[in-house]
Amino acid sequence: MSADAADFSLLPVAFADLEGWQGDDPSALFAALRDCRAHVRATKPYRPGSLGLTTEDLMPLLDAAEGFTPADAAAARQFFETHCQPFAIRLAENRRGFVTGFYEPEVDVAAAPDEVWRYPFYRRPSDLIDVDDTNRPADMPADYRFGLLKPDGSIGLYPDREAVDRGALQGRGLEIAWAKSKVDVFFAHVQGAARLVYPDGSMRRITYAAKAGHLFSGIGRRLIDLGEIEAAAVSMQTIRAWLAANPDRVDEILWTNRSYIFFREADVADDNAGPVAAAKVPLVAGRSLAVDRMIHTFGFPFFVSAPTLTHLDQGQPFRRLLLALDTGSAIIGPARGDIFTGSGFDAGQMAGTIKNAADFTILIPKAAAQRFLK
Repeated sequence: MSADAADFSLLPVAFADLEGWQGDDPSALFAALRDCRAHVRATKPYRPGSLGLTTEDLMPLLDAAEGFTPADAAAARQFFETHCQPFAIRLAENRRGFVTGFYEPEVDVAAAPDEVWRYPFYRRPSDLIDVDDTNRPADMPADYRFGLLKPDGSIGLYPDREAVDRGALQGRGLEIAWAKSKVDVFFAHVQGAARLVYPDGSMRRITYAAKAGHLFSGIGRRLIDLGEIEAAAVSMQTIRAWLAANPDRVDEILWTNRSYIFFREADVADDNAGPVAAAKVPLVAGRSLAVDRMIHTFGFPFFVSAPTLTHLDQGQPFRRLLLALDTGSAIIGPARGDIFTGSGFDAGQMAGTIKNAADFTILIPKAAAQRFLK
């Protein structure tokens, strides 16, 4: 469940009070702002979160960015200072926010299965239905956003990771491609996107389409609870190393995370651009943030300060302005974010070790900010 409104507050602050703001260069955000504007004008507004901010609230910022190209970092900062009011997100009991990292992995695949290429990436099944308060069965937990549409029209729980791995979806023609590593498929599920690299060197891209509905359960926590990895040492790298060293226990561990992700093909014209994520625009490496969609609305800027996160900025504390362009099952709370580090192996090395306390400041266009200043 997302944090209750009573668990946090918004405190208006000045840009001058944001440590690190004067050293940041948010110039890379303007292309993403223009992409967001094009999407919402051509398709539909982003769904508002419980904070109450809407795409309409965001439009003055998007419209201003449409014809603006900053001459330098100072001009980029001045743009946001002119159009936005910062609000620090304060959690109850003086708790800190928290950031992790995600990336777009590259996975070797084949177009057809054989004894080597055995593990599929699946498209969204036709009997997977969105669930909300209007159609959720009384016995289905409120956290479930997807379910199984049965032939009689009733809704039940969709097969979980173990059931799918055991063949629940075989023979339905849902496969996009086949990988040779179940672990690679699993981590693509965790990241929500992937570059699929075929034997002839060609590449296709996939991104999140839906999930089976079951809640995400981190396998790192399971390995900690079992005493297999020390809490201080857990990371994507140490988890992968443990799975590689214990092949007979891979299913046991992966199946503790019942959540299962379905994908759609989402090629991007520019191979150097990030994947198209939940906000339906390409992510920008180092400048895109996954947030709790039940609270926040896509497209809004967040200034994130994580003093102990230093490996992304040559040993300097991470203090950057990012755009909320994605979400994730494990991203729960008003001051919880996932930083997109880019694509490929090096990006994965950076993302896999991000787990740092952080302070979050949301930038709200000035007209909408008046509602929060009263």
